[in-house]
Amino acid sequence: MCILAEERIVRELLGRFGLEYRLVSEGESIPGSYWGDPEAGLVGGRLYALPSTPLHSILHEACHWICLDRGRRARLHRDAGGDDAEESAVCYLQVLLADAIPGVGRERLFADMDAWGYSFRLGSARDWFERDAEDARAWLLAEGLIDERDRPTWRVRL
Repeated sequence: MCILAEERIVRELLGRFGLEYRLVSEGESIPGSYWGDPEAGLVGGRLYALPSTPLHSILHEACHWICLDRGRRARLHRDAGGDDAEESAVCYLQVLLADAIPGVGRERLFADMDAWGYSFRLGSARDWFERDAEDARAWLLAEGLIDERDRPTWRVRL
C-alpha cells in the first residue's frame, strides 16, 4: 500500500475516536514526541507524525490517547503516563487496530514492534499477545474499549 493511501486510512481510523492526525513536514520536530523524532507525539487531542514515522509508533501513541481517562486526556502533552496495566492495554489495542488497516494487520505490527525493541516477558510481541496478554484484554474489556470478540468499540475511555 502506498504511504498516501495508508495516511488517509490512518487519519480516518483515528478520527473515529475523535483524535486528530497531523503530519509534520520532514525537517520539523514532532510536537509532543516522548522519544523524539521520528516517533509520534501527542498534544491534547492531536497526534503528530512525520511521513517517516513508523506506523507502530502512530498506533501506540493513538492507543495511549484512547486509553487515557478524560482528565488525563484533557491535560495531555507528551507523556501519557499510566501504569503497567494500561501500558499493556495500549500494546494490545494497537495490535487490534493494525488489523483494521488494510495491508497492515497484526503480523506486520508484531514484526515492527519486535524490531523497535518492545520488551515482553515471553520475548516477542506475538508470543506476548497470544500467550500472556490476558490482563491487557481484561483491562480493555472492563473499560469498554473492545468487545468480547476483540473488536474495537471505537470509544475512548471515560
